[in-house]
Amino acid sequence: MSSSSHLKCHTINRETGNRIKQLIVDSVTDEPVDREDQIKGCEVAKDELVPIEGDELDEIALESTHTINIEAFCRRSEVDERYLDRPYYLAAEDKVSREAFAVIRDAMKKKGMAGLGRVVIYKRERVVLLEPYGKGLLATLLRYHDEIRSPTAFFEDMPDGKPTDEMRSLAEELIDRSTRKFDPKTFEDRYEGALIALVRGKATKPAKGGKGGKASAVKASGNVVNLMEALKRSIASEKSETPKSGSRKSAGKSTARSSGGSSSQKTAARKTKKAA
Repeated sequence: MSSSSHLKCHTINRETGNRIKQLIVDSVTDEPVDREDQIKGCEVAKDELVPIEGDELDEIALESTHTINIEAFCRRSEVDERYLDRPYYLAAEDKVSREAFAVIRDAMKKKGMAGLGRVVIYKRERVVLLEPYGKGLLATLLRYHDEIRSPTAFFEDMPDGKPTDEMRSLAEELIDRSTRKFDPKTFEDRYEGALIALVRGKATKPAKGGKGGKASAVKASGNVVNLMEALKRSIASEKSETPKSGSRKSAGKSTARSSGGSSSQKTAARKTKKAA
């Protein structure tokens, strides 16, 4: 589903301009390890690895399939957003299956329901959420429950007290001023743009030790609002009754942490296209 392609960069030798080749070595002996001698080792305790041969993994591997088994239906609103992993467009494989595909799609749309099923991708079974999307379906891979982190530890330092009505009112006013329709085109990858500009500037220079033009640093947008600073300025201006106009400061850093954490019907699908 995603059609974007990022600029690919490789690690190279500054002196020669050649790409670097990694050498696999034994962590203890530092001796190179041939490809045929490289196997998997699953850690069951610290520094204790259980060796698993390739043929043993092949025996338990699941074959990839173009069929999704729908096992249940649920309200889309019941699915926690943290479980959503990766979306794909899904369409019928051939003319024979298109009618059944359309029936399931329209029935889910009318009932306001989403389907839950399983699909094997790259030898791994994944749970998938199916929902009507245009003439087809949107199939979103879901994370398993044990992949989701609990927010308790992350939010434990957050204060329990509620903000004052005055502070909340000011915050609501700022939200009203900055409210607009969501347009993903307004959010560009500024780092990618700066990187492309840097590469283009150096593309005509010698690869070996050559130094091209410098790309300007990525600057934060001037309309980013630091909510707390805005509230403090608003309160201060009201108390002094002498409002001052100043440039908005870029928002401070925030900490983020990743959260990832028998079939009743079948619907056939042709090659899926990644959504994001």
